[in-house]
Amino acid sequence: MYDVQKVRADFPILQRQVHGKPLVYLDNAATSQKPRQVIEALTRYYSEANANIHRGIHALAEEATAAYERTRQRVARFIGARNVRSIVFTRNTTEAVNLVAQAWGRQHVKEGDEILSSQLEHHSNLVPWQMLAQEKGARLRHIPVTPDGQWDLSGLDQLLNGRTRIVALSAMSNALGTITPVQEVIAAARRHGALVLLDGAQLVPHAPVNVGELDCDFLAFSSHKMLGPTGVGVLYARKEILEKMGPFLGGGEMILEVWDDRATYNDIPNRFEAGTPNIADVIAFEAAIEYLEALGMQNVREHERQLAAYALERFVEEDDLLLYGPRDPALRGGVVSFNFKEVHPHDVGTILDQEGVAIRAGHHCAQPLMRRYGISGTCRASFYVYTTEAEIDALMAALGRVRQVFGLAGAAKAL
Repeated sequence: MYDVQKVRADFPILQRQVHGKPLVYLDNAATSQKPRQVIEALTRYYSEANANIHRGIHALAEEATAAYERTRQRVARFIGARNVRSIVFTRNTTEAVNLVAQAWGRQHVKEGDEILSSQLEHHSNLVPWQMLAQEKGARLRHIPVTPDGQWDLSGLDQLLNGRTRIVALSAMSNALGTITPVQEVIAAARRHGALVLLDGAQLVPHAPVNVGELDCDFLAFSSHKMLGPTGVGVLYARKEILEKMGPFLGGGEMILEVWDDRATYNDIPNRFEAGTPNIADVIAFEAAIEYLEALGMQNVREHERQLAAYALERFVEEDDLLLYGPRDPALRGGVVSFNFKEVHPHDVGTILDQEGVAIRAGHHCAQPLMRRYGISGTCRASFYVYTTEAEIDALMAALGRVRQVFGLAGAAKAL
């Protein structure tokens, strides 16, 4: 049985107060908190095994290298990758997407080709493709979004064609929480010979993911959104594709031999990990994966589905709140985006902070999506493994304070 109070006991930061109020942390789509197991793993590395990796032959270097590569193996198992060499460590999801856009895209996307994205995308899975399309003279197309925040796939056959080289889509919206039907689009992309990159920054931390079952070519995600340290991203790529890609950055580790005027490049994944990597945080990332595996990713998903269902029930009771995204909790993750009709999201976030409630307010790096709804941004409450229904109640109580400050009667109807 999932014991959320037992989980909460592992997170030291949840014991603190903010502005004299107990912390209610509901900004997990931005970054997650860290359990003591991850904090201890980070401290243990610096205390016991701090050394550079791969080239040293002394004991500390060999221990650090073994721990670093053990995380790579753990990541591969976690997402169902068949080959550990398919796992490349980056700084974050953004860098992983840029790696593909530059190292694969510059080689394979030509003038007149097409790239398919969607209106749900985070800027990190949109701007790199805009840059590539502008450089190559390619066309960037988008799957539209329905009023309730889902993909409109009615015109998919017209969006995909023989000129489509890559489909780059989010598996779960960071702004609305929409879990997207990526497998339907992947199947369609296969019929047209297009590769598929999935932005898994939101889905991988919150639900079981198996790249073999998804049949994607690339998957990008980040450690810090799944209980791990900041500064670590992951790119999964099919081994046969990765082997044909040139390097993204030049420097140490990504080379085999260097002469005055040329160089030969290392095997994968080292070819894409130039310079000294973020050793300590990669090693501590293993503890985060181990923690999630112990909870069970299906249990994590079910916990958040229940929280989303409870939150939606509470929100629809409030007539002055506008809700965005699917109403069915089976179609969304643990994210609720909302607005007061008459109060700017930043003002709401500021007042909630005074009540100890941390949410995110703004466009969530999804400005095209915000324009789709004719708004500048939303208030976003996002949940994770340690979130409780009592914290959702605390959020609703804090929204009462917003009404007091702005003198709202609360009579408007939800979208």
